[in-house]
Amino acid sequence: MSVADLPQFFRESVGELKKVTTPTRQETIQATIVTIIIMVFIALCLFFLDFLFGNLMESVLG
Repeated sequence: MSVADLPQFFRESVGELKKVTTPTRQETIQATIVTIIIMVFIALCLFFLDFLFGNLMESVLG
């Protein structure tokens, strides 16, 4: 990109930023709930796998 392209870049950037909309309160709440549910699910999966492999290694080594 050259210096001559900068004005066009900024015009296009401003045009794209005008298209951005902020989520509603309800959308934010829903996205937060979904995120928390996914985090809990992943944490439970990791806990289960850690428990499973921990017992497996204990039985093999102990």
